[in-house]
Amino acid sequence: MKFLARYEKLLMLAAGALIALGVTLGHAALTPAAPKIAQKEIDAAVARTLATKPLPSPAMRAYQAVRPSLVHVRTERSAGTGVVIVSRGVILTSLHVVSGASRVRVTFANGLESEASVAATQPENDVAVLQARLVPDDLRAATLRPAKDLVVGEHVTTAGFPFGIGPSVSHGVVSGLKREYPAPDGRHRLRDLIQFDAAANPGSSGGPLVNGAGEVIGIVAAIVTPSESFSGVAFAVPIEHAARAAGLPKL
Repeated sequence: MKFLARYEKLLMLAAGALIALGVTLGHAALTPAAPKIAQKEIDAAVARTLATKPLPSPAMRAYQAVRPSLVHVRTERSAGTGVVIVSRGVILTSLHVVSGASRVRVTFANGLESEASVAATQPENDVAVLQARLVPDDLRAATLRPAKDLVVGEHVTTAGFPFGIGPSVSHGVVSGLKREYPAPDGRHRLRDLIQFDAAANPGSSGGPLVNGAGEVIGIVAAIVTPSESFSGVAFAVPIEHAARAAGLPKL
């Protein structure tokens, strides 16, 4: 009796633990195992999701990436497009859009309008650098990517304000590399151009040519415009050339 009295609490604890263990094992035995999902069922679920919620197109992804950096450029005589390359309001555009203008205005993606000055020019590439006087607080610069690794047939997207309508998006492919074409000023010959077939029209000049990752690889510079029909031939200055006009480090 003394032994039982002395170890009664320990015996009760041990008995309680054994009972709890038995209940747990019994519940596990009665609970059915989670069903195994076959790979074909997983594949079917993925297919249903893609059918009801298709992935964004390459053009959509590229446009969404560059849209916050897109700028509408206007002067008293012409209009074009620009792209922000430094968040303090440094903008690349085509020189022929702003050449000879006494006043340049830019409109950012959020609708803010500002006067802008021509900070630098690069006539041999038909490139101008603008500095906006006012900038949005959350202005975002585009991501730049050298065009040296481009290949013919690669998908590209351009965005801008053709005929002042926009922002407008067009998608195509790289049609050729290292092309040459007369500059709009008639005094220079643009070299090492990217030829692409995405639709570009007056007003598209100065806009960004964007790769599938949404990175700016060129600045739209020239458009072949026969009088009879749409040509599907446009050219862009590689961004590594254009960015030098703004004093950016070598890409």
